[in-house]
Amino acid sequence: MARATDKQSMRQRRRWRIRKRVRGTAARPRVCVYKSNVNLHVQAIDDEAGTVVAAASTVMPAFRGLGAGGTKNVAAAKAVGGLLAKHLAEQSVTTVVFDRGGYAYHGRVKAIAEALREAKIQV
Repeated sequence: MARATDKQSMRQRRRWRIRKRVRGTAARPRVCVYKSNVNLHVQAIDDEAGTVVAAASTVMPAFRGLGAGGTKNVAAAKAVGGLLAKHLAEQSVTTVVFDRGGYAYHGRVKAIAEALREAKIQV
């Protein structure tokens, strides 16, 4: 069997490896990150119930009002992380499990985690 070496399949393999260990609950949901070429999507997921507790994205109208100056930069990632933290605070969630989705913990992914920590969400 040929080994997968393209960028997408290698990220998918890393994602599966991470998901074997990371589980979200109602008290401690899993914060899942997805980066596209243009936008950034973040969800807090309760894996036991199979529901999304909170979500934030660069395509949401609430994000447009923050004035982050684009959708593909670290400032936008911090704004999305802050928006998610606000939604989690409304749900009275203080602790989350961070699922980087196979991406390197650097740049926009790191900025989301830091924004959650700044908002007193334990990551």
